[in-house]
Amino acid sequence: MGKVGKRYAAIRQLVDPTTRYGLDDALALVPQVAKAKFDESVDLAVRLGVNPRQADQMVRGAVSLPHGVGKTVKVAVFAEGEAAVAAREAGADYVGSDDLIDKIDKENWVDFDKAVSVRSLMAKVGRLGRVLGPRGLMPNPKSGTVVGPEEIARVVREVKGGRVDFRVEKAGIIHASVGKSSMTADQLRDNIITLLATLVRLKPSTAKGAYIRTVTVSTTQGPGIRLDPNEAARLASESR
Repeated sequence: MGKVGKRYAAIRQLVDPTTRYGLDDALALVPQVAKAKFDESVDLAVRLGVNPRQADQMVRGAVSLPHGVGKTVKVAVFAEGEAAVAAREAGADYVGSDDLIDKIDKENWVDFDKAVSVRSLMAKVGRLGRVLGPRGLMPNPKSGTVVGPEEIARVVREVKGGRVDFRVEKAGIIHASVGKSSMTADQLRDNIITLLATLVRLKPSTAKGAYIRTVTVSTTQGPGIRLDPNEAARLASESR
């Protein structure tokens, strides 16, 4: 392993890599390891007992965290007519149809964090795959970002409020942001348990053995803090 800076080396001494911490103990460490000059993100990595190569064990979805993710989310909405009006009233930052599609297509413009579309426009939005796909911004019905016009306002409010999309990676790991280091331990605790409970609810019926294998919480520039997976599974199940 290469050399690390003195600051990181000092922070790393605070975390025992061989310990599986209880959630409360882990969250007590977060403000101690988040020493950057900015408000670091707090992220969760969960290794699940699934085989993502099997279609029936692909875990993906979205969850609205009770305390949001601690940052402003810019939302672009592909809609027209009454759905466009509803999107604007719900707080969407950019709303349009052909004009918005052309701007993204011709200018490679992606000054937003999430994109939502009404179903009727997806035939046109589909051509933006080369721009939005690699950035993870393409609206997708499986993540709840392709909806009917009557749902557009609700989805915009959820996304603006801190809804998190997740999808299991090839190694069976889910990565998701659960807040900021400036948030209280109780807020981070609520967010983490909400995400874990959602993952448990989405457990494939064909998954065998332990489902939540490992859980690690980390800040942007801090070391990973490993949680007790048994406690994590219990807290998730109790909150469902």
